[in-house]
Amino acid sequence: MTRFSLAAAAVIAGFGLPASADEISDTLQSALDAYEEGDAAYALEELDYARQLLLALKTDALAGFLPDAPDGWTREVNTEMNAGLAMMGGGTGAEATYQGEGKSITLQIMADNPMVGALGGMIANAAMYGAKVERVGREKFMVQDGEVTGLVANRFLVKASGADPEAMLALVGEIDFRGLKSFDQ
Repeated sequence: MTRFSLAAAAVIAGFGLPASADEISDTLQSALDAYEEGDAAYALEELDYARQLLLALKTDALAGFLPDAPDGWTREVNTEMNAGLAMMGGGTGAEATYQGEGKSITLQIMADNPMVGALGGMIANAAMYGAKVERVGREKFMVQDGEVTGLVANRFLVKASGADPEAMLALVGEIDFRGLKSFDQ
């Protein structure tokens, strides 16, 4: 077995892929077949496509942490969130817009993005930036300029914008932070 096939097998095994991952397995196998046939360009194309499919799985799993819409509100999940993250260094993200009671709130969760780490220091020192700090459960959120921003487990940036702080904090409070902390999909 070549190093490439060992790596592909490790990727497949390491993700514990669900039944819906057949396209991913097929694409990885296609990349392996192309590599073994000496077609490195096509192998790379297939690996890139497999990566996109894996990121989509991860995005869907992260979107599961976006809370349901409050009673009388609607929620629309933005399926294009990761396209924007690619331009900001990568990572995974989920976003939804909630509308109701004459208000609109956009809620984002970003993971493993370089921007997340950069904002960590700012959130930790919110008072230096003239921001107010609010607790939501055990998590701290910075409230400033019409946004509520928090860093969960030093890995997840949670940001709400578009409404009064009380409404945004209430929505953020519906996130399963314990589950989010253990997110590894």
